[in-house]
Amino acid sequence: MTLIDAVPVATGVLAVRGSDARKFLHGQLSQDVLGLATDRVALAGLHNAQGRVLAVLQLVPLDETDLLLLLPRELVVPVRDVLAKFVLRAKVRLGDESEAWALAGVWPEANHPIDAAGVGHLQSEGELRTWQHAADGRRLQLRPSTPDETPVTHTARAWRAADIAAGLPTVTAATSGAFVAQMLNLDLLEGISFKKGCYTGQEVIARAHYRGRVKRRLQRFVTQAPASLQAGDTHVLPDGRSCDVVTAIERDDGRCEFLAVTTYDTNAPQAGALPLPYALPA
Repeated sequence: MTLIDAVPVATGVLAVRGSDARKFLHGQLSQDVLGLATDRVALAGLHNAQGRVLAVLQLVPLDETDLLLLLPRELVVPVRDVLAKFVLRAKVRLGDESEAWALAGVWPEANHPIDAAGVGHLQSEGELRTWQHAADGRRLQLRPSTPDETPVTHTARAWRAADIAAGLPTVTAATSGAFVAQMLNLDLLEGISFKKGCYTGQEVIARAHYRGRVKRRLQRFVTQAPASLQAGDTHVLPDGRSCDVVTAIERDDGRCEFLAVTTYDTNAPQAGALPLPYALPA
């Protein structure tokens, strides 16, 4: 694939290094970190004891032990502090390396074949790491930053809109701790392993998976009139349902497209609802 039109992405980087890094994260996150191949990038959730998502992370392996956790920059220090409570005697170093790395989103070339199954495949060329970010063919590139590099202060609007269309949840300070993992569709995005051992929040998440249908899920909507919505807002949909906004973007016409958690019925499409590239469970 020819990579063109790089778009900067404002993301923080939390490094987890040391001989016990994978074992440590395996006991804290919903992903199978011990089984994560060095050529794969995967989603994971960090949760509290009630199974609520404190952060959604992208795990980027550097080698057999060290990993980088990509997440909104405003959550890097809070997540580091949460993880630091559990380090104890583990041989692990946690560090905010947001300034040491540069991340860019890259759009696929028009009319180029896209491998929807290739999400997460990681390629390394020296210190440059590239992987497919979403089924729409967008990729992310990570490399060490240069001393004179201008820091990125905002996420490109088009990139965020594409993430919303892809149904990819972003947890910020406004929504940290607000949703159980399945409410953000982390199970549908392969961000939860139900075969691994215990981790914080695992009991609640497993119970929701094995004992009953999750009644509220992340869905995609667009307002019928111009509106301004932000993460953490409560919004009333045209059919009267109340929803909790996870992420939102204003369209050129002033209407707002957004991902929100609310009740759902896969057999009864609602006004303002937009499709997701993956199916919600019946």
